Amino acid sequence: MNTKIYLSSPHMSGDEQKYIREAFDQNWIAPLGPNVDGFEKEIGQFLAISNVAALNSGTSAIHLALIILNIQPGDEVLVSSFTFSATVNPIVYQGATPVLIDSEPNSWNMDPVLLEEAINDRIRKNKKPKALIIVHLYGMPANLDLLLSIANKYEIPVIEDAAEALGSKYKGKYCGTFGLMGILSFNGNKIITTSGGGALLSENSGYIELARKLATQARDKAPHYEHSIIGYNYRLSNVLAGIGRGQLEVLSDRVDTRRKNNALYRKYLADIHEISFLSEPDENYFSNFWLTTILVNGAGKTFTRETIRQKLNEDNIESRPLWKPMHLQPVFRQMPAYANGVSEELFEKGLCLPSASNLTNQDIERVVSIIRTSVK
Repeated sequence: MNTKIYLSSPHMSGDEQKYIREAFDQNWIAPLGPNVDGFEKEIGQFLAISNVAALNSGTSAIHLALIILNIQPGDEVLVSSFTFSATVNPIVYQGATPVLIDSEPNSWNMDPVLLEEAINDRIRKNKKPKALIIVHLYGMPANLDLLLSIANKYEIPVIEDAAEALGSKYKGKYCGTFGLMGILSFNGNKIITTSGGGALLSENSGYIELARKLATQARDKAPHYEHSIIGYNYRLSNVLAGIGRGQLEVLSDRVDTRRKNNALYRKYLADIHEISFLSEPDENYFSNFWLTTILVNGAGKTFTRETIRQKLNEDNIESRPLWKPMHLQPVFRQMPAYANGVSEELFEKGLCLPSASNLTNQDIERVVSIIRTSVK
């Protein structure tokens, strides 16, 4: 069998070892320590944001953001339908209701027109939403000017889900730093990884101070264990934060490589007119192209998203359909949804191609060769 090509495998630089070794040498094998402090500081410096809490997942970061905004049972939270379920699940953790908003065709992210329609409809029903979660899908920034202006108009606080968009920018500013709070993910398949981890970002120091307290079982300041509110075990390990510090040193290189991979795919598949790519809508958008994604507009059953995926799988190459929209998921099917058919079509026609920064040109050529075979 041919060597496995993964969709987005971890890519270690080797520099991670010095931080891990330091943690072992100092016996900081705990959810807190110098690597956690250093990682938070270095993320803040990279993104030019004042306050960062390193956590055990991006999901935890979204959950804490909702708690900080006092989202309660019965509240409603606006959220992209075209996303991974981890964006939406924490809304339900709080007993609140996700209101699912479909995508615009050019960025594949939340449609501003549908967003405003949804807000007005919920207000008419006396259910004004308490928060808005904007997702930057596959590293592509959302239409932030319009989305933020609508949120400001109706005084709805914004959480940015930049789990897939570390290093992406909108008008020169990093994704995750526009909203009241932003979240990152350092899962094993992300552009940099801590094996498992995430972060909450904010210019509001009080929010991050509260997040840190909540993430360490909400222990009050006392010589004994005193608890006035419910807390969680959401902090990042000092050892894993060491991996993150080493990874952060090469983040810019990883972004450059993913963008180069994307450019190679475009070059090699340019003559296949049935295939199109998610592209930056204009000069305001800078994507890290965490995953290179295509749409397959084949003429029939012999050339579809699924025939390509199966051919790749037969050659031991991992690919993946685009996210199935949340309003089509059995668990969320009964939730309020404002759909326009865009995300459903993207799901039917879309495929994520191997995109890791440790891919070789030969790996990409092998993927392209199988796609060309599928076309024939």
